[in-house]
Amino acid sequence: MTSKCLYHELISEMKPGKKVHPLIATLQQTKRLIRIVVGFTVLAIGIIMIALPGPAIVVIPVGLGILATEFVWARHLLKRFKDGANSIKDAVLNNKPKADN
Repeated sequence: MTSKCLYHELISEMKPGKKVHPLIATLQQTKRLIRIVVGFTVLAIGIIMIALPGPAIVVIPVGLGILATEFVWARHLLKRFKDGANSIKDAVLNNKPKADN
């Protein structure tokens, strides 16, 4: 007999249309709150790094990526950031100096 943790036991007992167990709802809300707090913290650190030394260009997308799991606006900002980064990458790669033979 294998032992399951309480969370997996409660999940396996859930049926469609059945009310969610209060413990599961609390765990889900806690996980969501942790993701939101961590995401905003990382994003704030990235924004601070714009003025202070640090890799803001790396940290800000990480914060947006964490927040994108919960918020649509963060997904849109992350997509704009990725599109802008791809545009810059394409511009840099297409403007290579040609070697003289």
